[in-house]
Amino acid sequence: MILSSLASKLFGNLVDMIAPQLEFLTDYLIKADIRVPTKVYVSCLILYGVIANIIFIPFLYWLSRMFNWSPLINIAAFIFLPVILFLMVFLIGVFYPIEKTIRRKRDIETNLPFVLTHMGAIAQSGVPPQHLFKIISKFKEYGEISREFEKIVRNIEVFGQDPLTAIREVSQRTPSDRFKEVLIGFVSTIEAGGNIKQYLKVLSEQTLFEWRTKRQKFINQLATYAEFYTGILIAAPLIIVALFGVLAMFQPTLAGFDIVTLTKLSTYVLVPVINIGFLLFLSVIEVEI
Repeated sequence: MILSSLASKLFGNLVDMIAPQLEFLTDYLIKADIRVPTKVYVSCLILYGVIANIIFIPFLYWLSRMFNWSPLINIAAFIFLPVILFLMVFLIGVFYPIEKTIRRKRDIETNLPFVLTHMGAIAQSGVPPQHLFKIISKFKEYGEISREFEKIVRNIEVFGQDPLTAIREVSQRTPSDRFKEVLIGFVSTIEAGGNIKQYLKVLSEQTLFEWRTKRQKFINQLATYAEFYTGILIAAPLIIVALFGVLAMFQPTLAGFDIVTLTKLSTYVLVPVINIGFLLFLSVIEVEI
């Protein structure tokens, strides 16, 4: 809180000047559930960048004395490295709400089929619609959806909103368009005097079918990726190492590089980097259970 106030006082006017370029951040802060005004958040990022440089510059000075850098290197280092550090801190702060929004959306859409099935089962017992959200909010296993339902319950019980208004407000702030459609459909069904039990039953069956389809599609894709992995990431490195071994018998260098060095780079750098990249790719496209 103290840092936030200090940052706003020091850099608030600067943030106002660049506010049009940062309008997109407001939406991400809301959907990432980061309850900080955009102006305060950006001011804090600037302050963190300054603090990072206050810590970094003495360390940089120690490095320059220790390694006896030339005046040219000193000038370049003390001009460019603090700027790069500041930009890194600022950009990490800017991308954090975006990453958190994507993570929350993924968590919501992963759990949504099972939450709807659970809600449908509870609704069959005759529980009033507004109480469905309070019951589900207590199941922390549902991750971000339980947090969204907690907001609905808070809006009703603490802020005194009627259930439909509370649901609408949360629907406008959720990162998942699919979940937003579910909440708006819930409100529309009640307003039209429809059957909530039937609505939840049909919707749960539909979302479960979509989830199963996505999961099956991902499993089918894995077969293709397995062939790619075998052909490119297992066979190819072995062929390259064997090729380098044959070349080493005829010439010790290739394009100015020692064959042994190239073999080591391929084995200890290229192959691990490609494998890590492949694992990251799988983690991005994976359909969570």
